[in-house]
Amino acid sequence: MRGGGVTVRVDGACRGNPGPAGVGAVIEFSDGRATRELCAYIGETTNNVAEYRALLMALEEVGRHDAESLTVYSDSELLVRQLNGEYKVKAAHLRPLHLEAQRRLRAFPEARILHVVREENRRADLLANLAIDQHRKR
Repeated sequence: MRGGGVTVRVDGACRGNPGPAGVGAVIEFSDGRATRELCAYIGETTNNVAEYRALLMALEEVGRHDAESLTVYSDSELLVRQLNGEYKVKAAHLRPLHLEAQRRLRAFPEARILHVVREENRRADLLANLAIDQHRKR
């Protein structure tokens, strides 16, 4: 039996573009399971790559759970509009990430990705920056 809905907030951060990058995600389950927070340092890359990598990290985790519906929030207008088919993916280096994100989103009976302002994505942003800060302390 499939579980309930999942809400995900994702963000990628770069210090420079390209520069040191981190990804963050907050995953909330409607069935009462504990909220998951994820972050990772992903090396030197661009902000757009970091945004896609944050989404892919979250989708990998959510894919381990039996979710019926998925709602993803991102403050990256480019990411949201590309995945909703409003913008073409012109940058060749983003195409594989875009295709993988589409593939993973199709695994859910109901999935949507929505744009939010940065203030509504604060925790995911904090996690992405935390990953960069923790890496720099090493």
